Amino acid sequence: MTDLDLLHFEQLKKDVQAQYLEQHTPSFEDISKWKGIDIIYFQEDLRKKAKGNISEKSFYTYFKTSPVTKLPRIDMLNLLSVYTGYESWYDFKKQHLFAGELLTDDEKLTEEEAKELEKTVSASINLPKTENLTEKTEFTPQENTILQKNNTENQTINKNTQKSNIADSETQKPKKNFFKKNAWAIITSILILITGLLGFKDVIFQKTYTYCFTDADRAVSVMNTIEIKVIKENESPILYKIKPGECFRYSTKDKNLKLQISAPFYEDLEINRSLENAPEEEMIELKPDDYKMAVNYFSIKDANGNPELLKQKRKQLDNLISDNAIIYQVYDNATYGIETLDKQKYITLVTTPTTSLKNLSVIEMKREKGKIVSIKFKIANTDENNK
Repeated sequence: MTDLDLLHFEQLKKDVQAQYLEQHTPSFEDISKWKGIDIIYFQEDLRKKAKGNISEKSFYTYFKTSPVTKLPRIDMLNLLSVYTGYESWYDFKKQHLFAGELLTDDEKLTEEEAKELEKTVSASINLPKTENLTEKTEFTPQENTILQKNNTENQTINKNTQKSNIADSETQKPKKNFFKKNAWAIITSILILITGLLGFKDVIFQKTYTYCFTDADRAVSVMNTIEIKVIKENESPILYKIKPGECFRYSTKDKNLKLQISAPFYEDLEINRSLENAPEEEMIELKPDDYKMAVNYFSIKDANGNPELLKQKRKQLDNLISDNAIIYQVYDNATYGIETLDKQKYITLVTTPTTSLKNLSVIEMKREKGKIVSIKFKIANTDENNK
């Protein structure tokens, strides 16, 4: 291989690009920027016009990098040359000679030898019909007997040769029969292996990333149910619910990850990660929402029937909650239902001394412009708490 060969290959890549662009419109004109569906369509066009194929790995190796530092195999060079309208790689170089460049006969001979080798391999796989060696060996001694009537020494040698030829033909037949009988089994095994690799390629190449969550002010684990939406381009979000104190584990082969994180008493957070060099484990801090925490605190705070404390509790909740707030109470029983409360009904509920308030838990809370505008809560029954 010479530096001129590498320059010729860069010429060939441009011709391949130009040939494809004549009848197709990929995402980018520059072949080094093709990916995904563009490569698949190019492979199909290559099979159609040049009766051959190159793998996606070879495409990335030789077309995504420019200039390349090594040449592909001669069969790939010949294939791409045929695709661009030339007889072979040698013919392509001959039509694109640089100033002062000479192609030697030795180089051409090497390519012809490579073609002969390919023909030999192809012939051994396709198993063409063979001549009957037995008939030839039966014909040979008749001719030799006539020519050697008066030479007994030579006649003995010919008999030995006949026996050797018969033995060779008998040795070759079982080998050919073996390949002929097992060709389909070998091909089927290869196809099954390739299908298995394609079917499990997502599992093979994906990695698992772990994200744990901590309170930014208190440096402790977030003890609320966390909702995580995984956002993918051109796809609906995928929602995951993480139990209090647990971490989020996500397996993917994508190079980027976008998460939308929300928890009842914390500010919403959006995470964008490039996974090419990202750590497999990461701690994410969630910033507490003081308004939400205050509403929750005053909702479950026990006033012990003290009129002054109850009055203070009502006033604080009145200041924190919007007059137009939408409040839902979720009932978790045999008949699932939701009841809507206005602001005053909610305040009355949580300021009325009852033992059930100990089981009140906020499912969701939203804030806008310094006021709580939405609350979704649940009061668990005694049986549910004992589960």
